[in-house]
Amino acid sequence: MLTLKRLDSADARLLIEGAAEKARAIGVPMCIAITDESGNLVAFERMDGGKTSSVIIAQDKAYTAAAARKATHEYNAANVPGQLAFGIHTEVGGRISSVGGGLPVTVDGEVVGGIGLSSGTPQQDMECAQAGLDHFLAKRG
Repeated sequence: MLTLKRLDSADARLLIEGAAEKARAIGVPMCIAITDESGNLVAFERMDGGKTSSVIIAQDKAYTAAAARKATHEYNAANVPGQLAFGIHTEVGGRISSVGGGLPVTVDGEVVGGIGLSSGTPQQDMECAQAGLDHFLAKRG
């Protein structure tokens, strides 16, 4: 039998809070998705002005980060012609994202969820995802 650590809705709110704060600071309204360790959606926020197309993209970034247990930008570096991981983005019904902005959420060395952001540039999405993660880790003690 397995015992799993999993984000709850209060954890998800902390992650969204930190990411949204950074998004407001840089002036880019974001779509912010939080998943559990299996990549299933726990919470989502589309900030006023967040792009419609980014709703699904943010969720896929969070899914990838949690389920694959790695940042989406790590797939980006590997998902190029000639690399063994080329084409990974077509797997799992196209849900694997190789665009920066998805990070696994790790507590005590264990992946407990994922955070994914979309609406800015990949760099902006990555910065806001990291801000959400930093806020979560600081607030949970």
